[in-house]
Amino acid sequence: MPVSALRAVSKSQNGVGAFILQCKRMEFNFCDWAGSSKGMRHDRSFLKHSLSQFARQNPQIEIIVAPRPNKIPIIRGTYINGREKVIPVDGLEIQQILQKAQLLRNSSGTKLKRITRPVISLNESVRGIFSPFHGKKHVI
Repeated sequence: MPVSALRAVSKSQNGVGAFILQCKRMEFNFCDWAGSSKGMRHDRSFLKHSLSQFARQNPQIEIIVAPRPNKIPIIRGTYINGREKVIPVDGLEIQQILQKAQLLRNSSGTKLKRITRPVISLNESVRGIFSPFHGKKHVI
């Protein structure tokens, strides 16, 4: 009877071999006249200065800037799994808006899950318990 190899299909794992950023598009929406969009559109605004630097640092993300009249400003992140996350940035300063954009960039787009059962482990830590009184008994 001939020996045959098992067919196995390799699973791709993000970070093994190459890292693929999960966020594929970010849309920055703001209102032209509302006060809540002040951090996005004024003289030293996020759109004029910080967004261009953010786009240069993240060339793999498509950046879209669009007006959204009579609405609060938002940042919408679209991910490769098809989900979208929206963060309102009304009344925020430039650095706070940049932090929210980085938060969307770094997230995976998956829905947050509540863990209902506690995690039970035999060891208190990954490395186990260290104590001179545990383990093999030494005879002097």
